[in-house]
Amino acid sequence: MKEEIPYIRVAVSYYKIVKRPLTSGDSTIILVPWNKETIIADHGKDYLAQIPQYDGFCCIPSHLEYQLKVGTFYNQYHELEHHPKQGDCSTILYFLQHIFREQYELGLDYIKILYEKPLQILPILCLVSTERGTGKTTFLNLLKLIFDKNMTLNTNDDFRSQFNSDWSNKIIIAVDEVLLDKREDSERIKNLSTARLFKSEAKGKDRQEIEFFGKFILCSNNETSFIHIDKEEIRYWVIKVFPFSNTLNCSSEQFFEKLKLEVPAFLYFLLNRSFHTKNDSRMWFTPKQIETEALIKLKRNYKSTLEKEMLDILQTIFEDQDLEQLCFQINDVICSLSNLNRKAYSLHKIRDILVSSWGLSATNSSYVRYIIFADGTISKNQHKGRYYELTKKRFDEIYC
Repeated sequence: MKEEIPYIRVAVSYYKIVKRPLTSGDSTIILVPWNKETIIADHGKDYLAQIPQYDGFCCIPSHLEYQLKVGTFYNQYHELEHHPKQGDCSTILYFLQHIFREQYELGLDYIKILYEKPLQILPILCLVSTERGTGKTTFLNLLKLIFDKNMTLNTNDDFRSQFNSDWSNKIIIAVDEVLLDKREDSERIKNLSTARLFKSEAKGKDRQEIEFFGKFILCSNNETSFIHIDKEEIRYWVIKVFPFSNTLNCSSEQFFEKLKLEVPAFLYFLLNRSFHTKNDSRMWFTPKQIETEALIKLKRNYKSTLEKEMLDILQTIFEDQDLEQLCFQINDVICSLSNLNRKAYSLHKIRDILVSSWGLSATNSSYVRYIIFADGTISKNQHKGRYYELTKKRFDEIYC
C-alpha cells in the first residue's frame, strides 16, 4: 500500500495534517503550518514532489457529495465522520420529540435541511428555559456529533470579537448561555443569518470576503431578554424547553452514548424521510410556522433602556399621585429624565416608543403636567399643548 502523505502545499505554503487530541478521548484533524526545510530534513528533498498541491483554500459545504479537492482548491469544509446506515434511532427521535414537542416535524425538517441542503438559509433557532436539566446543551452536543468539525460552540465574547475566522466557515454557530442583549448584537446576528457574503478576519491577517452559510443556534436560561427582538422580527424561532424526563433508565453518560451510536441510523432516517414543510420563504419556514408563545413572550417583554426609564418615571407619577389616567408631553419625559441625571434621548426615539410600541396618539388641549425632580418631589401644574394620554390599565399591560 502507498504511504499516505500527511502534508499538503497550498499556493507557496506547506501544511501538515495532524490529529489534535481532545479531552473526550477523540481527536480532531487540523492543518498546521509546516516548514519546507523541516520536511526535507525528515523525508528528503525528493519527498516534496509527492506532496499534493493546491492553488488555494475554498469552503464548499456538502454532506452527500463531499469533495476534498474542488477544482484546484483545497476544501476546508470537513467530511462528516458519520455516514448513513440503516438501523435504530429511537433514542434520538425520543429526545427530539422532547425538544420540539408540537413542532417535532418542523424540527426534523430543520435538521434534514442542515444535512441535505447546507446552503439553505434558516431561522435563528433559540432554545430557552429558566429551568435546569432541559436538554438544551445535549441538543447542541447531538448536533456536534452529527456535523462534527463543521459546527462550533462559541461564547458571547467569541461572537462579539472582531476575529471571526474560527467560526466564519462553520455551518452551525451555537452559543450556549447566550446574553447578546445589546441592539448591535441583535442587528449583527440578524444580518448574518441571511447574509451570503461575510468579512472574515484572523489575527495578523487581512480581512477576506468569503461566502457565508452559517446557521445560528442560541441557548439561554433567560426567557425574556437574552437578545433584542423587535415586534415585527420574523427571523427567530424561539422554543421553550421543559425539563427532560429520561424514561430509559440510564445515566446521562449512557444516554449520550446511545445518541452517539444512533447517529448513522438517524442520518439514514433523515434521507429517507419526506419533508413535512415546503420551501415557502427565504428562510424555508414561514413566520407563522415558527411563531411560538416563547417568541411572543420575548418580543412583549424585551424593552430598551430608554423604555425602562420612561416606565419608571411614569410609574412613580402614577403611584405618587394615585392616578387612573396620566397625560404628558414628550418634553415632560425629557425634563424628568434630565432632572434625574439620566442619559439624554432625542424626541424621535421617545415618540417612536409612544406611537410604535405603546400605540398612543397625541391630543392638542389643556392637561395636568407632572415633572419629577432630583429630590423625588413632583411638580403639578396646568399646561397646554399636544400630549399623550395613558390609562393605568394600559400602563400595567405595557409594564408587564
